[in-house]
Amino acid sequence: MPVKIRLQRHGSKKRPFYFIVVADARAPRDGKFIQKIGTYNPLTVPASVQLDRQKALDWLHKGAQPTDTVRRILSYKGVLYLKHLLRGVKLGLFDDAAAMEKFQKWHGEHEAQMKKRHEENRKARPGRRGPGGPPMRRVGMDRPERKTEGGAAPTASAEA
Repeated sequence: MPVKIRLQRHGSKKRPFYFIVVADARAPRDGKFIQKIGTYNPLTVPASVQLDRQKALDWLHKGAQPTDTVRRILSYKGVLYLKHLLRGVKLGLFDDAAAMEKFQKWHGEHEAQMKKRHEENRKARPGRRGPGGPPMRRVGMDRPERKTEGGAAPTASAEA
């Protein structure tokens, strides 16, 4: 039974939200799954990912194959790097403590970089009505003038 780690779509039309699940490859996309290991929301800026790193790592060690999108998510969260480091431990290249130290160093750098990107993105996209945002539209200022029966624009005496 081939097992895949893939996305299961939820949310309404044009508002996707995904569960990251482990499922039989023959099961339908939104059908039966073995285990839910996280969530992915592409609508937030940056996209938010909640992932149980240990469950994902366990399933990868058992031979589950991630889809292309899930592979990118696992790489972003460091699961594939951790798997790589643990393979080095298994081969005797270094011990567990060194592997965890390398991973913690990478994780700290990654978090700092993501925080920096998030702050830059916040500055680039201010609120709709905040300073630097698009100007507010004035109601009634861009309506064409109405003409009276004579073809001339209405005056104060004609309206009274």
